Amino acid sequence: MAASLVTFTLGPTPPPRLDKALSRDVPAEASLSRSRLVRLLAEGAVRVNGAVVTDAKAKVAEGDEVEIAVPEAAEVEMVAEDIPLEIAFEDEHFVVVNKPAGMVVHPAPGSPRGTLVNALLHHFGGELSGVGGEKRPGIVHRIDKDTSGLLVVAKSDAAHHGLAEQFEAHTARRHYLALCYGIPDGSEPRLRGIKGTHFEPDGTLRITTQLARHKTDRQRQAVCFTGGRHAVTRVQVVERLQEVAALVQCRLETGRTHQIRAHMSHIGHGLIGDPVYGGRRKLSERAVGAEAAEAVRAFSRQALHAASLGFAHPVEGTEMDFAAPMPDDMGALLVALGGSFSA
Repeated sequence: MAASLVTFTLGPTPPPRLDKALSRDVPAEASLSRSRLVRLLAEGAVRVNGAVVTDAKAKVAEGDEVEIAVPEAAEVEMVAEDIPLEIAFEDEHFVVVNKPAGMVVHPAPGSPRGTLVNALLHHFGGELSGVGGEKRPGIVHRIDKDTSGLLVVAKSDAAHHGLAEQFEAHTARRHYLALCYGIPDGSEPRLRGIKGTHFEPDGTLRITTQLARHKTDRQRQAVCFTGGRHAVTRVQVVERLQEVAALVQCRLETGRTHQIRAHMSHIGHGLIGDPVYGGRRKLSERAVGAEAAEAVRAFSRQALHAASLGFAHPVEGTEMDFAAPMPDDMGALLVALGGSFSA
């Protein structure tokens, strides 16, 4: 397989380890992420002053000449499938997709077909410059199978690297709409006594905890305050629904697995329809009427939608924002509960 050569000289006062020095000084136009550089090192693709070096901890010095042989992107074994997609935006660097509820993002042992990646491979028709050494879409972030809404997918290493940096630094803007049990606002004194909660001056509820895999149920995340990963969600009530439920906007400062679902459950306002974190709450027909109570009982997924997404263009730097309307199933549930919905 043919390879392209990336050559450069280490600058002044380089980090003491080769992997860190490479990450600092590799030309930006090479679009080689830190993890990709580590793999290339292990594969013997890096030469320093003419000699192959595979030890990531090798000592380096200013002026060392580096040559990296970057192989062409390899074809992947994943199957391209002609599955309709709603594309919100696309250029040569990335695509923004409005994912429907029920679609898995990436193939896995339990779902090798019918995923967003399978659909994108067909959509791109082989026109991928490659991500991580393979001709595949670059999944920068994910949303759960039964959550609908926006996500961005890179089409090249350069875009993947630029987008991943923004998500890691929490500068990407992500807002979700959700329907929850109860009304999580400042008029509920109970919320102020829950560990990890705080009301900001504008009334936004800030939830700050750690999240870690549950000790006995490996399919869910557990709120904790030692260990785990730092997680911050901000919640604002958009509409009160018969004083028994609410349409809320959730803004992610971090983006952990199941973060919104776990945080809303932690504060006692689980999402309607959530089979894992929503609990077994029911709305009384006497309180909301038979139609609304039945709509809640019949809603078969977590009522969660990734409604907006914003970030700086990973190559050009311009700020970009995208929005996706609430899907019909959540809209119908909102109306049944007495709310207003426009498609």
